[in-house]
Amino acid sequence: MIDHMGHWERTHTCGQIRASDVDKEVILMGWVHSARDHGGIIFADLRDRYGTCQLVFNPQRAPDAHRSARMLRSEYVLAVRGIVGHRPPETVNPRMATGDVEVVVEEMRLLNESLSLPFAIEDDTDASELVRLQYRILDLRRPIMQRNLIMRHEAARSIRQFLHAEGFLELETPFLTRSTPEGARDYLVPSRVNPQMFYALPQSPQLFKQLFMIAGYDRYFQIVRCFRDEDLRKDRQPEFTQLDMEMAFIHRSALFDLIERMMATLFHDVLGVTIRLPFKRLSYHEAIARYGRDNPDTRYELMLEDVSDILRGSRFRAFAEVLQNGGMAKGLNATGCAGMSRRELDELTAQVSNLGAKGLAWIKVGSGGWQSPILKFLEPTEINALAQRMEAREGDLLLLMADEPHTVNISLAYLRSVVAERLGLVSENQFAFAWITDFPLLEFSEEEKRWTAMHHPFTAPMDEDIPRLSEDPGKVRAQAYDLVLNGNEIGGGSIRNYRKDIQEKVFNVLGIGPEEAQEKFGFLLQALQFGAPPHGGIAFGFDRLVMILCNAESIRDVIPFPKTQKATCLLTGAPSRVDPRQLEELHIRLRGRVME
Repeated sequence: MIDHMGHWERTHTCGQIRASDVDKEVILMGWVHSARDHGGIIFADLRDRYGTCQLVFNPQRAPDAHRSARMLRSEYVLAVRGIVGHRPPETVNPRMATGDVEVVVEEMRLLNESLSLPFAIEDDTDASELVRLQYRILDLRRPIMQRNLIMRHEAARSIRQFLHAEGFLELETPFLTRSTPEGARDYLVPSRVNPQMFYALPQSPQLFKQLFMIAGYDRYFQIVRCFRDEDLRKDRQPEFTQLDMEMAFIHRSALFDLIERMMATLFHDVLGVTIRLPFKRLSYHEAIARYGRDNPDTRYELMLEDVSDILRGSRFRAFAEVLQNGGMAKGLNATGCAGMSRRELDELTAQVSNLGAKGLAWIKVGSGGWQSPILKFLEPTEINALAQRMEAREGDLLLLMADEPHTVNISLAYLRSVVAERLGLVSENQFAFAWITDFPLLEFSEEEKRWTAMHHPFTAPMDEDIPRLSEDPGKVRAQAYDLVLNGNEIGGGSIRNYRKDIQEKVFNVLGIGPEEAQEKFGFLLQALQFGAPPHGGIAFGFDRLVMILCNAESIRDVIPFPKTQKATCLLTGAPSRVDPRQLEELHIRLRGRVME
């Protein structure tokens, strides 16, 4: 479309042209993906986020446009006016949605040029991640990145529509709040108008969403930015997006039902996948006992077996001594893996040693009997008991370990994933959800010599365990739950303390005395005295959830402008020094260097 001022407005996107548009005049705008001169006639692929369309510059039909097209380079920005035509049969590209048509250009306008590219705008690029992050605007043009961000949008849209239909309100909470350093380190923001005072960027809207419940807004959600100053990994960022939810007058099973329906809707809307309901439910202790971790991948079996009772009096001293000193022995049946070479087994041993394990014992179950370096130390009764407990069959490989419980569990959990990959048990198109429940409320910090909250201080204990808060804190179970998907914790939450006396008891066990509690959480304790309803909620790592939906390697591949593992932005150069006058206004003096 061309207005009376001669301005062009595109009539179609580059991915929209179809055979039904043949003989129509169209105006397209986009980026040159490639240009080719075929003996006079020039072909170019024009790309936008909707797709790609082939342009044809014929010197006989439009000599001016053809002359200009000779100068085209990758990522030049064009506007073209032309007529849609059929491609010759021999040039039809069935892999493209627009592959059976082309646009014969009548007129071309060069909107902007581009420098030479540091890497090709293709899914398969050999550019390092650091280069891609430095030139993120180009990286975001790659089709795979566009698909990821579009899927991110679709996921957020699906969630909002579902929760709106369920009566939730999307409400905002402050970004500038007070520091409550009970979890990861806060990002602090100095206050100019309140010298020597600081705000903190929220690690979570936890307390504010509880205040919403007390204020009578019984169903709240927010897709919100949160901030944590912590060491980074492939699934962590200093600023991240969280799907935050809270409900009043809710109990755990009702919350589970709502979240399961939301996940089923999300996966259907975004991937067209049907999720089986209800989700598996495992207690924390069952997850640790059977899978070695509290975020197990339940797409496959391969359960761990405790064999401490079988080997406690064994002549195999490496195991017997550990068991005598309070350790444990566990085994994993690597079904069908008896063909592993000694070199492969040595590699497994080296890998678990990196996790702190002192060693790994193995037994191959063959047609002629068992084969193992430790076999000479085992009695026939122990062999029979192991065979029965671990359901050993011909062709199986039994992996055994004795150590302190944490090391045994994390090591065998790792081996479980290695074996699953070897056996082809992991499918990218399979989605196995599981609820993990009944976490311990508290864990003892040897470093700080005190009890700390396993989730956060506002999690309610099981009603029947409340008397144990003063008697035996380590045995108090929490009304907490995590949602795990394919071995990734994607969300966690709890029923909250809604009675002031119970919240104060929890604070007391955590070593937070009345004065400190009033200083840090006085506004919450006051609110709990004004008719606080029973309430609970959950929060999801939205970036991690989208990473799984996109089958991406890292959350950096589903965040538009992420930070590196050193918490820097290579695109903008953040963090950066600031003008000394700004620091002076904030009443801040830097140590360790002279201000320029």
